[in-house]
Amino acid sequence: MASEIRMPAPVCLIENTEGQLVANQEALEILSGTKNPLVVVAIVGLYRTGKSYLMNKLAGKNKGFSLGSTVQSHTKGIWMWCVPHPKKPDHTLVLLDTEGLGDVEKGDNQNDSWIFALAILLSSTFVYNSMGTINQQAMDQLHYVTELSDRIRAKSSPNSNGIEDSADFVSFFPDFVWTLRDFSLELEADGLPITADEYLENSLKLKQGTTQSDQNFNLPRLCIRKFFPKKKCFIFDRPTHRKKLGQLETLHDNDLDPEFVQQASAFCSYIFKNSKTKTLSGDIKVNGPRLEKLVQTYVDAISRGDLPCMENAILALAQIENAAAVQKAIAHYDQQMGQMLQLPTETLQELLNLHRACEKEAIELFMRNSFKDRDHLCQKDLAAQLEKKRDDFCKQNVQASTDRCSDLLKDIFSPLEEAVKQGVYSKPGGYRLLIQKIQELKTKYLQQPNKGIQAEEVLQEYLKSKESVTDAILQTDQTLTEKEKEIEVERVKAESAQAAAKVLEEMQIKNQQLMEQKERSHQEHVRQLTEKMERDRVQWLDEQERILAFKLQEQARLLKEGFQNESKRLHTEIQNIQKSMEKPRKTCFLS
Repeated sequence: MASEIRMPAPVCLIENTEGQLVANQEALEILSGTKNPLVVVAIVGLYRTGKSYLMNKLAGKNKGFSLGSTVQSHTKGIWMWCVPHPKKPDHTLVLLDTEGLGDVEKGDNQNDSWIFALAILLSSTFVYNSMGTINQQAMDQLHYVTELSDRIRAKSSPNSNGIEDSADFVSFFPDFVWTLRDFSLELEADGLPITADEYLENSLKLKQGTTQSDQNFNLPRLCIRKFFPKKKCFIFDRPTHRKKLGQLETLHDNDLDPEFVQQASAFCSYIFKNSKTKTLSGDIKVNGPRLEKLVQTYVDAISRGDLPCMENAILALAQIENAAAVQKAIAHYDQQMGQMLQLPTETLQELLNLHRACEKEAIELFMRNSFKDRDHLCQKDLAAQLEKKRDDFCKQNVQASTDRCSDLLKDIFSPLEEAVKQGVYSKPGGYRLLIQKIQELKTKYLQQPNKGIQAEEVLQEYLKSKESVTDAILQTDQTLTEKEKEIEVERVKAESAQAAAKVLEEMQIKNQQLMEQKERSHQEHVRQLTEKMERDRVQWLDEQERILAFKLQEQARLLKEGFQNESKRLHTEIQNIQKSMEKPRKTCFLS
């Protein structure tokens, strides 16, 4: 089970001091403490419209976000409250309460526009809270939605026309919920009862006309329709008598209007059931550390005077997480090798087989924790590090075997060396006795376990280093005939040549095994990447299907409402999307 955030009260996530937005380190540290997927609900609206009350209800509390009881705006910046999700196990519900829009004390709506844009960027459900009905005044107050394309960039580079497609925004925009407070009208149209959702749809209908007045009327409605395909509306009666509104934090449900209580309950139930997990392009679920990085990236961009860019934010997040995924994979490899590898190994293949098993697990771990690895740079880095570690283990294996064999030879042959020094073999027949003793000690050495891959090579080097001693004993051996001496010399040389050939053959086998292991490692990387590319291709097709469905729906609406030119433009875009889906782009790994 992933870690869970426990917050007794909200904290400020993005501070607003004299118009400057700064991410609060305390809040960022809280976010970094959970790996749970996040459902992020943000609420915006004019100040003193009851936004904080709804957010407290979502948190299951009466107190938390400051309600205030005067005409002054209490909430400054963006405040955050993380609570366990009541309906989704192992998920965290993140509530973002924003400062009131249109506060006359601020005197600058630039700050409001950035608060509005950040709420869009960070949330998976976006709640717009307003008073009364949806009329032209309410639409004019929602002018911030018409500025989104000037405040947010979906991609680091626009299309060939220098314009970003609205479908780029749709792919990451949150669901839209409009909450109407103190609603006093009857939900009727043409004398028939309608739902709150139908009331919203009717309010978003466009005027047929091309005058400036028509364009001003249509612009916010067009933006809402284009940017938010999924829309929901809730109406609320006045909760209680006006004089008691300042006491909402202390009032119980039975002290409030029953209709309002039922409406608030329906709103909370909808949010709990329908609000999606916050995801990034490629179906990447956002957890605490990822949201922490997104907040920092967006606020830093605004502070620099740049436009927050989703693509750049995701790539920055990917670089951090992919680098961490490489280190996590390397740490897992080191841990597994450290637990299972006992040096020296009897054969090189034993070491290579263990390396290959641990390498496979490391690659799989990297694939699970990485995303958007541009040009597969991090995977290539992982492959290079694993190859170096394999080579280092091979060197350690050689050294461990060499040390072990050297110690064995010293223990086994030291009595013989001492006997030679004392002249035991400097006599007639001594050379033959010496050779016999050497053969006995060789047999004893070869029978010892855990010598590793250098056993033969170290033995031959040792015997070669003692040739001068055996030659001297041979010279003093008066019992051997010259012919016997020559035969014996040739025999020793032949034996040495045979041993050298055996060492050479073993080295060639080792090199061949290393080459085969390198090829298997390469194939494993390619296989893992191919599987991931196929998953990415399917995700890409799904995303294109969703954009295509949105554009078809938009085309049908434009045809119905008589916007022929817009409809033709959409028809061309739809054809281009359909063509791109016929031949999904393929990439190649390890060029």
